[in-house]
Amino acid sequence: MSQVALERPIDSRWWRQLAHGVDWPLLIVTLALLTLGLVAVASSSISIADRALGDPFHYLRRQAMFLGLALVAAFMTCQIPLRVWQQTSFLLLLFALFLLLLVLVPGVGKEVNGAVRWIAIGPFHLQVSEPARLLLILYVAAYMVRRQEELATRFSGFLKPVLVAGLAVFLLLLQPDFGAAIVLLITILAMLFLGGVRIRDFSLLGGVGAMAMAGLAFSSPYRVERLTTFLNPWADPFNSGFQLTQSLIAIGRGEWFGVGLGSSVQKLFYLPESHTDFIFAVLFEELGLLGVLVLIGLFAFLVWRCFLIGTRAWLSGHAFGAYVAWGVSVWLGIQATINMGVNMGLLPTKGLTLPLISYGGSSLLVTLGALALVLRVSREITPVSNLRREVKA
Repeated sequence: MSQVALERPIDSRWWRQLAHGVDWPLLIVTLALLTLGLVAVASSSISIADRALGDPFHYLRRQAMFLGLALVAAFMTCQIPLRVWQQTSFLLLLFALFLLLLVLVPGVGKEVNGAVRWIAIGPFHLQVSEPARLLLILYVAAYMVRRQEELATRFSGFLKPVLVAGLAVFLLLLQPDFGAAIVLLITILAMLFLGGVRIRDFSLLGGVGAMAMAGLAFSSPYRVERLTTFLNPWADPFNSGFQLTQSLIAIGRGEWFGVGLGSSVQKLFYLPESHTDFIFAVLFEELGLLGVLVLIGLFAFLVWRCFLIGTRAWLSGHAFGAYVAWGVSVWLGIQATINMGVNMGLLPTKGLTLPLISYGGSSLLVTLGALALVLRVSREITPVSNLRREVKA
């Protein structure tokens, strides 16, 4: 190799093109939450994994593997133009409904604690509500672009996507997965509201939907018990109120600065689902109020940044990208709020994970895929002239 070749500067144009339009604040806060999530899973699961499997880092290794796969999938998702998702939105809807139906087929869906929400794919268990939620967001976003005038002027334009969402909610309730159904319904209604639906139509159908969900919530003694237990979990602390009382004890022990990372007592076989649904309580115990305020701040910034990207897309004339970013923003904000509220006894117990933090491959894979779509929105609304100037520089 000649000396001239050795001295030739490396062409970095491919890297500049790859980084073109990346929203660095969103990417950085996502990586910060993922890092905190790995630490939280390691701390909250070490005792459970050691007792049940004889391997204290079993869940940490699996979460790290899920994270690696999710990052690769997110990178690939970010390379796909949004028009592809928009043009295939109806097929995505059919696939989402297919997954929600497939899990209910005897012998296909995997039952855990009386709920059938997972499909076994080798060593991986897919929770179908996770991809179905994202696919429905994409479908509704594409529908709102196609039917913008009908949505804003006719009741039928609002009714059609609500009926589709209602079908998905019905299938989720058959699993049963009341928490996922609530998150999906709120997300779709919020997207339609932001899309310009008439207030009277939204109020009418929203009120009917709220009454229907309330009726379903009180139609089963099991659901009534879960809805009312959070009001006074100490009335039955060793049965129906056990999860919440243990969570509140963990939060109370955290005080201002926490007991120290890894020093939680409640995760030692007292607090059920300490590495999934109630991982927030373990973090509160170990990091204290100040540490949890940082966590809440990270989630608030994540939600705000996704919403800001959606607003920029709307102002740039990219309606589909705006609706997708807004939908992801509402979804992550609602789910994180419900999870934290449940842990603190402010809301009835729901089987919802804390996005990017809780253990679980399905949630991690789909959440990173959704954020990759938001990053793609940012990339497509960034003027190409900016990239040309960067390359020339």
